[in-house]
Order: sequence, then structure tokens, then C-alpha cells
Amino acid sequence: MPCRGVRGATTADANNSDAILKATRELLALMIRRNGIEADDVASAIFTTTLDLDAEFPALAARQLHWSSVALMCLHELGVPDSLERCIRILIHWNTDKPADEIQHIYIKGAVNLRPDLSKLPPVDQAELEAWISQHIDQEAKSHRR
Repeated sequence: MPCRGVRGATTADANNSDAILKATRELLALMIRRNGIEADDVASAIFTTTLDLDAEFPALAARQLHWSSVALMCLHELGVPDSLERCIRILIHWNTDKPADEIQHIYIKGAVNLRPDLSKLPPVDQAELEAWISQHIDQEAKSHRR
């Protein structure tokens, strides 16, 4: 089975833990749902932030979504002048038989300008997406109580 890269990017509203985790959870949830990714099929994931985001590790959002067995790493992007601020990027290494041209890369919020060719998502029901995220966070919390 080949390993494919699934890319995504978003922006955080502020440099604080809540804003970074909320933005990362939203992006990761969309990447998972649009592609049908199961945590057991993920080899690893890399999370990057621009230098102006340093209040939290964005990979914590993956742990909150029950990715407890996935290898995760956080890094800073290069400090390129005039680049997008407060940007979070994710690269998932996914073991899948899905052809590369069927993978949906997700660019949302301020990051849509990075890849306008990949930013044309169908409308997202924010309430339903938040409910999905909450359900997965609750599952993770329950598994740690056992």
C-alpha cells in the first residue's frame, strides 16, 4: 500500500493555546473527513506554524482527536518576509490505496490564498463539524479514564 501526503493549512485568530488548538482541530477534522482517513492508517503527521505562533503545540489537537498512536512532530516554518502570518500547516503521511489525484488537500481561512486552486471546498456546516470534533475529544477523554 503506498504512503500518500495529505496537505492542509489554516490560520489561527491569535497566538494563544485555545486559538491554535481550535484552528488545528478544525483543519485536521476536515482533512480526516474529506479523505476518509482512519488514525490506524496514518504513519505520521507533521505540524508547522509560522514563527508568530508559539503558545501551543498544534499536534496536541491530534491527540485530542484520538490520534494517540500516531507519530507527530511540530516545527516552525522559515521566517520568510511578507509570508502569511499565524499560519498552521499539516502534512499527513497516510497509507492508502486511494490514487494521489483523489486526495483532497484542505486550505481554509486565511490560508486559502496559499493554494487558491485547492481552496474550493463545498460549504461546511460549522455546527456539525464542531459536534464531530467534540465527539472525538470526548472519546479520547473516556479512553484515558479507563
